[in-house]
Amino acid sequence: MTKTNENGNFYHAVSLSGGKDSSCVLLLMIEKGMPIDCVLYADTGMEFPEMEEHIAKLDSLLFRERGIHITTLRHPHSFEWMMFEIPQQQKRAIERRIAKGQPLTGYGWPGMRVRWCTGQRKTHLIRKEANRLKQEKGKNALHYIGIAADEAHRCKDDPQNRYPLVDWKITEAQALQICYSRGFDFGGLYKIYRRASCWCCPLQRIDELRKLRTHHPELWARLREMDNRARAMFGPGPLGQFKKDWSVERLEERFAREEKALSEGTGKANGL
Repeated sequence: MTKTNENGNFYHAVSLSGGKDSSCVLLLMIEKGMPIDCVLYADTGMEFPEMEEHIAKLDSLLFRERGIHITTLRHPHSFEWMMFEIPQQQKRAIERRIAKGQPLTGYGWPGMRVRWCTGQRKTHLIRKEANRLKQEKGKNALHYIGIAADEAHRCKDDPQNRYPLVDWKITEAQALQICYSRGFDFGGLYKIYRRASCWCCPLQRIDELRKLRTHHPELWARLREMDNRARAMFGPGPLGQFKKDWSVERLEERFAREEKALSEGTGKANGL
């Protein structure tokens, strides 16, 4: 927790992912009159449209209450450029690609072992900017991070990190309700999905992808295009396969079958 004598000697940087926990941190820090020197948000370029609107709404509040805007950080290249076009530079990676007959460009789909999306499009950008501000201001930076009390095991033992929700004993469920009570409903995202992170994440559960197909068909269509390109480029292995045992095309076939079976079952039940 931030000590009162830290306020004048530290640069206070808030990390904002846009999700319920980090949004709750920002809202309560504003309400409690806690020092905020900057709010850092890394835009992956693959956010839900509703999330973009949510960030804009938070930015309006921050400017109205504190006179500063959210600092939006973006990688100079698009997600799809990194997925398909970034040149491979490591010798072992190049040799492995050549041996497998794979192209020497693109990271392919991110996965549990290689989450290049989070590393390069989120954490690296925020860490780099926080370090730059620390040097520029000539102060130590305190970094406020949105991790809820029921996920305290994710906290890192770093003397410059602050975890307000853990200090305040606010759980994930409570953080969401606090956001709702302040008029921030995320465009209804949390009423549909468990998480409001990147819509193209391969680590999503299948039921979340089913919801994506239903509620955001335009994003689902784009996901199918990306996956078809990945499979054509990298083959059926980890780089080209969206999920283990599942391509997006196979998921489309599965969901269509489920819809048909449900429709036929409903029709029979109604005597149609």
